[in-house]
Amino acid sequence: MIPALLRAWRAFVWYVKSVMGESDYEVYVNHLRRHHPDADIPTVSQYWRDRYREEGENPGSRCC
Repeated sequence: MIPALLRAWRAFVWYVKSVMGESDYEVYVNHLRRHHPDADIPTVSQYWRDRYREEGENPGSRCC
């Protein structure tokens, strides 16, 4: 029973982190390393600043 609860807890934590975007930076860095090896890797704070600025400049299909 404990292994099943542990698996369920890990799945829940993974889901929440995915929804909150916590792994986005890691995914982005892996993409840069794979496809753009000569590109500078931004810091975590620089990544989020750039991402939020981009979202503000290009809101896409949000309501506000």
